[in-house]
Amino acid sequence: MATSKLKSSRQLERHLKGVANHWRIDILLTIAASPGITLEAIADHLEGNVKTISEHTRRLAQAGLIDKKYEGRTVTHVLSPYGKIFRQFLVTFQHS
Repeated sequence: MATSKLKSSRQLERHLKGVANHWRIDILLTIAASPGITLEAIADHLEGNVKTISEHTRRLAQAGLIDKKYEGRTVTHVLSPYGKIFRQFLVTFQHS
């Protein structure tokens, strides 16, 4: 039987702080619905300022919840494995 290592409270805090903002929750759910979406497309979809969305995507990436892929001047966004777990948590929590 394989043992899995539990996350420390600091690791949990990093992930939880990553989604502790309404913009970041909306961004996470938008990326989940459209993997590979660009920053500009996220801003358009959420009707937000590109600079604001950029800062929040940076924080989501720092928290380990999204991955950014740089393709020339374009940056695409996908959920990380932890981001997928948080997305499922948010959807479940949203419907309870």
